Amino acid sequence: MVTSLCRQIESAELPPNLEMLAQSARMSTFHLHRIFKAVTGVTPKAYATAHRAKKVREELIRGGSVTEAIYEAGYNSNGRFYEESNRLLGMTPTSFRAGGADAVIRFAVGECALGAILVAASERGVCAIFMGDDPDALARDLQDRFPRADIIGNDSEFEQLVAKVIGFVEMPKLGLDLPLDVRGTAFQQRVWQALREIPAGSTVSYAEIAQRIGAPKAVRAVAGACAANALAVAIPCHRVVRSDGSLSGYRWGVERKRALLEREAKA
Repeated sequence: MVTSLCRQIESAELPPNLEMLAQSARMSTFHLHRIFKAVTGVTPKAYATAHRAKKVREELIRGGSVTEAIYEAGYNSNGRFYEESNRLLGMTPTSFRAGGADAVIRFAVGECALGAILVAASERGVCAIFMGDDPDALARDLQDRFPRADIIGNDSEFEQLVAKVIGFVEMPKLGLDLPLDVRGTAFQQRVWQALREIPAGSTVSYAEIAQRIGAPKAVRAVAGACAANALAVAIPCHRVVRSDGSLSGYRWGVERKRALLEREAKA
């Protein structure tokens, strides 16, 4: 039933409201809202918003004009879309279509006990924290993420931000409070917010995170959101483990995950 409602939202010229969906499902709006969120992890409205954002991104990548992309996605006015564009795309639609052209991304690379660490930020906040063995590979990954942005490295002032992140990795009790430029789907952002609420020194299972965001059946989707996280340590996906407490895969390597948890346990 929920799958059918998702297809209805996706195919509609304008997003159907909750009352229309409830009528299709032959249930109350309250019951529909609760079931939809339990299955998908987001409300019907959030699902519709995410789908429209996806359609805009696809149209912009396809090469259509910004106006065409906006109307193809079901927005009935440019003004309404532009009110939401930064949140949906992380930049202006024109910059998104150009692969991030005109966006300025500053970055610096440092070394910590866990290897190389790259920190990058847009004007909105930190947009990437990568860890690995090869600094050049991390810089290439950043370029791939923002293929046509103006990427500026070796900024002496920015290196202070890298030092702050390294300080947290070395001494977790220092804490890490950074302005973040978080880019993801509505579901991913719900998961990432739940991760940020896990205290240092604690771990939770993927199933627990699914419960916390109101989507108990979405355990695999939670794992996928953790894997898509581009902000290592700032969004602490390393604190999520299997139900039996064992460590699962980690984008930056399971050994780094183990090391981070051990450091936090001692802090």
